Order: sequence, then structure tokens, then C-alpha cells
Amino acid sequence: MSPFMQLVLALAILIASSKIFGMLSTRLGQPAVLGELLAGLVLGPSLLNVLGWSFFTDTHLTENVLHMAELGVLFLMFVAGLEVKLSDLLATGKIATVSGSFGVVVPLLGGAALAWFWFADYTLTQAIFVGILLTATSVSISAQTLLELGRLRSRVGLTLLGAAVIDDILVIIIMSTFVALVSSSAGGGGLLTIALILISMVAYFVAVSLIGMRVLPWLTRKVVRWPVSQALLSLSVVLVLLSAWSAEVLGNVAGITGAFLIGIFLGRTPYHNRIEQEVQTITYSFFVPVFFASIGLQANLRLLDSGLIGFAVILCLVAVVTKLIGCGLGAWVAGMSRRESFQVGMGMISRGEVGLIVAAVGIKEGIINDNIFAVTVLMVLVTTLVTPFLLRLAFASERADKPDQPQQMPASAKASNSK
Repeated sequence: MSPFMQLVLALAILIASSKIFGMLSTRLGQPAVLGELLAGLVLGPSLLNVLGWSFFTDTHLTENVLHMAELGVLFLMFVAGLEVKLSDLLATGKIATVSGSFGVVVPLLGGAALAWFWFADYTLTQAIFVGILLTATSVSISAQTLLELGRLRSRVGLTLLGAAVIDDILVIIIMSTFVALVSSSAGGGGLLTIALILISMVAYFVAVSLIGMRVLPWLTRKVVRWPVSQALLSLSVVLVLLSAWSAEVLGNVAGITGAFLIGIFLGRTPYHNRIEQEVQTITYSFFVPVFFASIGLQANLRLLDSGLIGFAVILCLVAVVTKLIGCGLGAWVAGMSRRESFQVGMGMISRGEVGLIVAAVGIKEGIINDNIFAVTVLMVLVTTLVTPFLLRLAFASERADKPDQPQQMPASAKASNSK
């Protein structure tokens, strides 16, 4: 087969398997996303290693699939942004800031302490970086689960989304500062690098806010009148891609943050429902299943050094407990009830692409080795798998309550439930 046909077949297998496992998961009373994640684990190198079968000869196949998956997480966070009202998100500012901050500090300290205790030959620099590996949060899985539960627009859901933005900013600042200081001690750029990163972050958020508030309403009104097919949908796709690119390349924050923000601002336009309906079709039928399955594809548990199994197990436990305690405690201190704080902590457990990015930086800078990177991938996989299950349990007592929007379940929740 040609490389393109191999990609076509691989995508067909991933999407079909993801949907089948998602359906089985819902039959067992669990979120569909849990089954979709397990599909990737079964198909990945840990078990079946589908992409390694003899007729898949393209050496770039896995890389191409993962690129498609990256598009999936961008569109997933864009849909989550469309579901959120800017005023509601800003109302959770204090709680989100405190929860996100605690959710960075506690895992950092917990991970660093574990590495310092476990590895006798580790320097303080290496131990701290292991702690940094635990700080990142990816709420794409939580957002999808809350969409299925009809709780994304609840106080807990909005706090999760806001705290994730704070978490993302703090993690990038901490990682950049740490690497810059390490490089400075070795003759690198130092404080100037840190200052430039902070300036670019502030400039990005100011620019995207001005464009979102002033330009997008006018732009959508113009484009919707164009005599071409699906002009509004094409505009939305272009904006998602540009916002993700500008966030990461120009603003030094994760691309998913840019996609989420552009979703919030497009959600303020008169065409909010139309955009949401059109984007959901391609998002939930194609990109999102590939993204969820890809998480398992990146984990090869067979390569994990047997001497690190004990450390890997404890690190996963520390990753879960420190996020739960850190984010939950922060939410409680800021004024949430104990139950809401517990739910926020549960929703912030999942790590994701940001954690892998941090690990890749550690490899590049020579701070950690390939074994710690493998453990990090396992930690990302475990925390991602347990999050939808734990969130479902955390909201179990509320299932008989009225949904956030009694008159109409969010369209995206319907689309998710129909998967």
C-alpha cells in the first residue's frame, strides 16, 4: 500500500474501534470517552500494536496519526469554549485562580519529593523537574465527560475550565523559568528569556481579547453573507487553527488554550448555535475519536524498565492524589463547598499533551532520560483513564438533579451521548 492508503486504513481502524469501545463503555454505565481511551491502549504497542503490523510499512504513519490527533484536541477544546459564556467563566476567576495555583504547587512538591527520595543519584535539578512533570493538567478529557453528563456549564465545570487556563500559564512560566535558570548556570540566556516569555504571554492574551471582542462579531456578519458553501464553518476552522498556532508560537502558551479562547469569543456572536452544530459534526465523527485513541498509541508499557515499575506505580498515585488535594483544597479555600471542591479536584487529575511537551523539553535539555520519559507517558495514560471514571462517581449523587439547562441539553452533550 502507498503511505496515504496506509494512513486511510489506520484512521478507519482507529475511528471504528474508538466508537465501538465507546458504545460498550456507555452500556456499562461509564462515559463513552473512557472506552475510546481504552481502544487506543488495546490497539497500541502495549497490546496489539496495530500500527506495527507488517502491511503498515510507512515509517511516518504513527507521526501522521498523532498529528491528526492534535487537531482533534484543538477542535474538542474549541467546542468546549463554544459551550461556555464569558461572563460565567469570569465569575469563577477567584476560585479558578486559587484552585489552579494550588494544583500546580502541590504536585510539583509531591513529585520532587518522591524523585529525591527514590533516586539516590538524582540532583535537586532532576528531582524538581520530575515535580514539574506532574504540574500540567489537560481538561479535554474532563470537558468531554462533563459534556456527556450535562455539567460543563455548571459552577464546577466553569471552574475547571478557568483553573486549567491558570494551570497552563503557570506550568509554562515555571518550566521556562526553570530551564532558563539551568541554561543560565550553563552559560545560556537566563533572565532575558524569562522576561520575553512573560511579555509574549501578556501580549497574546490582550491581542486575542481585543480581536475576540471587537473583530470577530463584525467578521462573522460579513462572512455569513458570502455566496460560497459553508463559509461560516470554514471561518471557524481557520480561526481555530490560527488561534492555536499563535498561542503556542507567539504567546508561549499551549495551542489548546488558544482554541478554547476562540471558542468562547465565537460563542458570543449571533451565530453561536450554527457554528456549534456545524463544527460538532466533523469534530465528533472524525477528529475526537482519533485523539482519544492516540493517547493509548503513545504508551508502550512493554519498554518500561522493570526496575522502574515500583516508581511508576507510586508516581501515578502521587499524580492523582496531589492534583485532587491541590485543586480541591484551592477550590475549598476560595469558597466552594466540599462536594464541589472534590469534583473540581477530580476533574483536574488528567494530564495530557502539555505533560508530554514538558517531558520532551526535559529530554532535549538533558535533565531527564528516556526511562523517566516512558514513566511520564504511563502517568499521562493512567491519569487520563481514571479521570472520566472518577468524575462519573463524583457526580453520581447529582444524576437525579435537573441539568444545567433544564429546557434543553447542550447540543454537544447530545452529540457526545449519541456516539
